[in-house]
Amino acid sequence: MPLKSKVLAVAATLTLVGVVSTVGTLSTSTVGTLPASAATPECGQSCISIFSRAFGTYAQPNFVEAVLDGVARVGQPVIVKRASSSDPSEDLIPSFGTVSDFFAAGMVSADVNRHYGNLDAAQIRYAPLGVPSGLCVGLATAAFQNEGLTLQPCATPATTVWIVDTPDSPATAADGYFPLVNGSTRNFSRPFVMTYPRNAFPTDEPTPYIHVRHLKLLGNEHIVPDRQLWGARPGVLP
Repeated sequence: MPLKSKVLAVAATLTLVGVVSTVGTLSTSTVGTLPASAATPECGQSCISIFSRAFGTYAQPNFVEAVLDGVARVGQPVIVKRASSSDPSEDLIPSFGTVSDFFAAGMVSADVNRHYGNLDAAQIRYAPLGVPSGLCVGLATAAFQNEGLTLQPCATPATTVWIVDTPDSPATAADGYFPLVNGSTRNFSRPFVMTYPRNAFPTDEPTPYIHVRHLKLLGNEHIVPDRQLWGARPGVLP
């Protein structure tokens, strides 16, 4: 089946990555014959790899989200690094639901639910070698401009929830690329979204950290910069 027929639809669950679950639970399925992603064999099909449209594609993600030095501790920065099937720092397991599901679980505010309730959302759990750490990709405080992504306890409300904002980039959502809004955002016209730093590259030294910035819409056609667009792939590199 062609890749385009497998991507995330605006009103659908996250079948793009072959994962369908409710908050706190996870089930997986394979994704046809698509090339696999960057998790270790120990994490396997439970894992996803999140990559920036600025540096990769579904056929070749190239660089994927990872935990700096693989250290599972609160406050550890989250980066993008070269995809590798032997690097447990890239092992991330998602828990999916709608924003309304997360609201019912007390994980996002009523305002966030009013604005995004029907959209898909996820917590991105760090699980090196498939072993859950209890830590999720998130923010230390309510989102602010240029705040860096770090590991935080998965029980932390709002800041550890990421909303799949397909309505703000419908053209790219049709191909499986979308902004990820942090669940703590209070600005709904320009929400805080996962962003790779401008003019930075994953191999730079010191290593650039992923951060959040206000969503940037270019022109009148809701064109989102590639560094604010992300894709997600399941499984293990061959």
